[in-house]
Amino acid sequence: MLTFFEALVRCPLVAILRGVKPSEAVEIGEALVDASFAIIEVPMNSPDPLESISLLAKAFGTKMLVGAGTVTSADQVIEVGEVGGRLIVMPHADGHVVQAAKAGGLYALPGFATPTEAFAMIAAGADGLKLFPAEANPPKVLKALRAVLPKKMPVLPVGSITPDNMAEYWTAGANGFGLGSALYKAGATPAQVSAAATQFIAALRKINGS
Repeated sequence: MLTFFEALVRCPLVAILRGVKPSEAVEIGEALVDASFAIIEVPMNSPDPLESISLLAKAFGTKMLVGAGTVTSADQVIEVGEVGGRLIVMPHADGHVVQAAKAGGLYALPGFATPTEAFAMIAAGADGLKLFPAEANPPKVLKALRAVLPKKMPVLPVGSITPDNMAEYWTAGANGFGLGSALYKAGATPAQVSAAATQFIAALRKINGS
């Protein structure tokens, strides 16, 4: 199974499937696998998220890193782990949730917006940091943060990321991106997701020279 770092190297784009239903999760997942994505998260405020995570983990667990987003408690961490999720993505900086993820053998990607939060999450054991919301933290903010954060700590901007604004964040020091509504909106078809994913992959290849 892929580690978090192997998945980032393979494709540093996290597909955020907010609003996906269990009945459509696998087909959406197949479209993302075909587009070369390696990480999927199902936010916990989606319809029956644990069932979707379970289905995705069973279908793609050897090809992708599957986990949960919008995780806000240690209890949710346990639930995600029990259904096969391996990644915990948070909107906030909560050391207790990070520590619960690590105790359960899961990867932790907490949200942060300040240096204080970033270093607190690193101390708690975070595997990466989610700069959120990215629209409130433009590339110049990320550049300043990267000057003080550990070079090996991945930072992924999340929030209003599109194929058109990735390059500036990448130059400022982003190691990847969380992709929301520009990639997937509730009710989107696999064909629509495939088309959007293709655009993101093309933009990624252009900016990192692959």
